[in-house]
Amino acid sequence: MRKAAAVVACLTGLGGGIPAVFGIVHLARYGRVWTFMGLPTYGKGPLERAGVETSVPLLLVFLAICVAEVVLGWMLWRNLRGAVVLSFVLLPFELLFWWGFALPFASPFGVVRTVLVLGHLLRRRPPALSA
Repeated sequence: MRKAAAVVACLTGLGGGIPAVFGIVHLARYGRVWTFMGLPTYGKGPLERAGVETSVPLLLVFLAICVAEVVLGWMLWRNLRGAVVLSFVLLPFELLFWWGFALPFASPFGVVRTVLVLGHLLRRRPPALSA
């Protein structure tokens, strides 16, 4: 379960991070949100409707979260200390950006990763002693 969670984390981080690089470059160069296949990327979502304009700094924060997601995947794969904690600490920030940029495919990956990490936690705990 832990290694499956690691793969999901890496796919999620790369799937959001690689396009974010293109989005950052495009926004910095042309002053408008990058469109892919006619759809705006990282813009026109709930964040923008709430008054938070898509900006290069905002996209850089999202990119940093995506990089942290890939690091999390590596930590989970290697079973490093703190990976489980990072998984749960990172999730609310990811959810905010996934919702805010209207990225519908990312949230299911976050749910799957969380379920797999929880399953890993439950499997590694020793059974409770009965009295």
